[in-house]
Amino acid sequence: MIQSDWLVAIAVGLITLLWVELVRDTYHVLSHHWQPLYRLHVWHHRVFRPDLSVASETIYRQAHWYNDVPESLVMLAMSGLPIAILYSTNLPHFWLAGLGSIYTLTFLLGAIARGCGLAYADELTDLTHRPGEFASLPSRWLVNRPYHWRHHFDNQQAYYCGTLTLVDKVMGTALSLKGKTIAVTGASGTLGRSLLAQLQQKGAKVIALTSTAKEIVLAGENNPISSLVWQVGEEAKLVEELKKIDILILNHGMNVHGERDKEAIAQSYEVNTFSSWRFLELFLTTVRTNKEIATKEVWVNTSEAEVNPAFSPLYELSKRTLGDLVTLRRLDSPCVIRKLILGPFKSNLNPIGIMSANWVARQIVNLAIRDTRNIIVTINPITYIAFPLKEFFVSTYFRFFSRGKVQ
Repeated sequence: MIQSDWLVAIAVGLITLLWVELVRDTYHVLSHHWQPLYRLHVWHHRVFRPDLSVASETIYRQAHWYNDVPESLVMLAMSGLPIAILYSTNLPHFWLAGLGSIYTLTFLLGAIARGCGLAYADELTDLTHRPGEFASLPSRWLVNRPYHWRHHFDNQQAYYCGTLTLVDKVMGTALSLKGKTIAVTGASGTLGRSLLAQLQQKGAKVIALTSTAKEIVLAGENNPISSLVWQVGEEAKLVEELKKIDILILNHGMNVHGERDKEAIAQSYEVNTFSSWRFLELFLTTVRTNKEIATKEVWVNTSEAEVNPAFSPLYELSKRTLGDLVTLRRLDSPCVIRKLILGPFKSNLNPIGIMSANWVARQIVNLAIRDTRNIIVTINPITYIAFPLKEFFVSTYFRFFSRGKVQ
């Protein structure tokens, strides 16, 4: 009984840490939507240049008095709420709820130290604003420099979180598509068109990469969208265009169904595997600066065939190979690579598909803006278990038994 009391108390203490982080992120969101708070918060956005160097030491110190100190004081005040609740309920070891207050004091004291201009205070307590080259990609669960950089210089109406990315995931602000230039291969297909429409609704500037010269006009539009014509094997001709693209979605493919002759084998691998792999490698060469590390991405449609039968052996083999190459390349990628693991949807290539392509595209975008790296959209519950397990073990195997290029 004593042991269980302590476990409950420790759990409550950890929950209070989460509570003050939720208060912090909520305060930040309000600071961008409520004018009285924004007048204080805007000082924070006046401080940094795109390389995260400080534009003015005076403004940097003032920003902490106007933004960081009030934010910490609100956190500190709200951290007392769990203590009061637990004290009134006579929970054993209720004082552990004070962990949230102690945790908040570190933010408050750090903000005061920075506001006073104490030596090394910024280096020790303001880690997400340190200048220099990015050494990692935007993180999924903990806010790091590339993640927070996007709040300042990609979209100030997104990426609100300060330590944990939970609030952004819930709100759908963990990835902003507004203003992004997004190119989609296989754009003339059913899913391609649906993706273009959904992305455009999120404020993206969409480009259709298609193998036909036919103009693509989305539903409800009068004018065709911007298009680039290319053919399999000619991916290198688009390298200059790839430099201008923020997100590349590799969605093209083919299905020879039951064929298994040498021509079908060659065609399946050329279209489904090697064409996407060449595009991927070309796009990764365009990621060089901090901005590109933080904002460029590749989404690869490898399909549910990575882990489940598609009743088309060559489709399965070629897609699984692509999936494994993407898993391998993720280990050293200079930008985020997302996988699209999609079940059967109705299209010209699959007229007996169960899901609607529009619905699938909507789910893809909704999961992407919540920073889901492996986007699974299917009616098959097995995939939601089998794919993460497969990805974890294959990635771990590749990590231990292969090595990246030494820079």
